Amino acid sequence: MHHSTKIITSLVLLLLSSCFERNNASDLVHIGNHNHIFKFEGVEDLYKFLTYSEKRVPLVSAHRGGPDVDYPENAIETFQRVAYKTPAIIECDISLSKDSALVLMHDETLDRTSNGTGKVGSYTLAELKSFQLKDVEGNLTNYQIPTLDEALTWGVGKVIFTLDVKRNVPYRLVIDAVRKAKAAAYSVIITYNADQASLVHNLAPDLMISASIKSKDDLLRLNDRDVPDTRIVAFIGVAQADKALTDMLHQHGIMCILGTMGNLDRQARENGDQAYAGFIDNGADILSTDRPLQAAKSLAYYINKRQLASPYIN
Repeated sequence: MHHSTKIITSLVLLLLSSCFERNNASDLVHIGNHNHIFKFEGVEDLYKFLTYSEKRVPLVSAHRGGPDVDYPENAIETFQRVAYKTPAIIECDISLSKDSALVLMHDETLDRTSNGTGKVGSYTLAELKSFQLKDVEGNLTNYQIPTLDEALTWGVGKVIFTLDVKRNVPYRLVIDAVRKAKAAAYSVIITYNADQASLVHNLAPDLMISASIKSKDDLLRLNDRDVPDTRIVAFIGVAQADKALTDMLHQHGIMCILGTMGNLDRQARENGDQAYAGFIDNGADILSTDRPLQAAKSLAYYINKRQLASPYIN
């Protein structure tokens, strides 16, 4: 390469790097082309990406989207902040408005996370859109309650969603929304028992499912209901992984989500963020965390040290 070409290339790279948002430069994890982080041509690519192998790239899953100061839970702006800094799964919660619109909201009521009051289902979508979301300290932001469709439209190429369907929301409505948005290649439906997993699989055999698996019997129950291993990501709980369980699931090609939100996140904060890499060493593949940027920084070191890579991540 000629000397002048090197100078021009360096200047271009410097200009591009200056475009990155930085709340804390030490939190930044390089993700290549921000607009297309994940490269899934179709749902078959998602199956392959979420099938366990020793060379799999561990990921963070931002619990409720990764809220922080100035960034509310279940807000697209919060998802964007996380996705800007690391390849991530976004876990978000789906509720139903009075006029049957699917919106992102964890609680049955609006009071904790917005300046609205009362039940989500008591308001139309237009009414819900008039409220402002609160951040983790209870401060009002300028952000609105998003619809599931808005999130799915935004998320293509940027994130993988795990969709937590609240109790009063029919799975069929969520599946229809995923179909309408052509989002099957980057959406996973969360279920909490074998009956729910079976229902979702019967409604949409092509969709990936997050299933609660804390024992061999839990996997057998799923298999008995004809939910194939190739459609399952296992949520293994919120305590340190049972190595025998994760080994068994890995033998089936099933990746494991460990919930670090709560006690394990506190341990990492108190004892050092290298704990997150330890959770991966102990058998987890995905960390569902309230500290996605700190966990991602630890996993980036883990990934680089082991020279892990995926054709599906830019």
